[in-house]
Amino acid sequence: MIFSIYAFIIFVSVMLLLFPAVIVAFFMGRIRGGNLVYDLCRLWADIAFVCWGFRHRNIYEAEPLRDRPAVFVFNHVSFMDIPVMMKTFRKQHIRILGKAEMAKVPLFGFLYKQAVVMVDRSSAAARAKSLHELKEMLQHNISVVIAPEGTFNTTHQPLKSFYDGAFRLAIETQTPIQPVLILDTYDRMHYASIFSMNPGRSRSVYLDPIEVDGLTLDQVKMLKEKVYHVMEKGLIRYQASWIKQPVHAGE
Repeated sequence: MIFSIYAFIIFVSVMLLLFPAVIVAFFMGRIRGGNLVYDLCRLWADIAFVCWGFRHRNIYEAEPLRDRPAVFVFNHVSFMDIPVMMKTFRKQHIRILGKAEMAKVPLFGFLYKQAVVMVDRSSAAARAKSLHELKEMLQHNISVVIAPEGTFNTTHQPLKSFYDGAFRLAIETQTPIQPVLILDTYDRMHYASIFSMNPGRSRSVYLDPIEVDGLTLDQVKMLKEKVYHVMEKGLIRYQASWIKQPVHAGE
């Protein structure tokens, strides 16, 4: 708990330090301003990770897609996943699909709204609006980052079930999918409590891109299952620490 309070102080202090630049970005528009906000968030993460004693490393089983936009999908197990995104995606412009309720957090909510495409899954109209914004980002050569599980995986299986959205978006826009594994945030901050932070390693793994050329919306389920199994096997291979029950790759 003492470390978590210290980490929170660092988090807020760096946010306040960078906040004037976020105000400037607000007046630069959704594209240029949004890109600046992500540059600031990467700096924020760089400073915080040093102060927190987080040692991050990207593992490249495949090179990240950079010459064209991609739909990046990742597994979601912790509040710490988003800061890790800032260490993972360094070279490409991105937008993360995030929960709308996070925008209600005082001060942080303003920055959050500039950085993410917000989704309210309780409203069909809101989901459609989010999908439209994601398509617009892809048209501007900005990759999108989506957690297809929708929320934290609180099971002891590698993944919980996926929603269709990321895969429908990829097919509709004919944009390749690249899975990314987040391996250590479960240990750095457990989803059950924000007072569970501790220093240590942090790893992200880029897996092989999956092309969607020629796929139709009738094949959303097939694509979703393919990506699910690729990510499941990867998490088992890297022995993700939340996997408690015996699971064998390929099952």
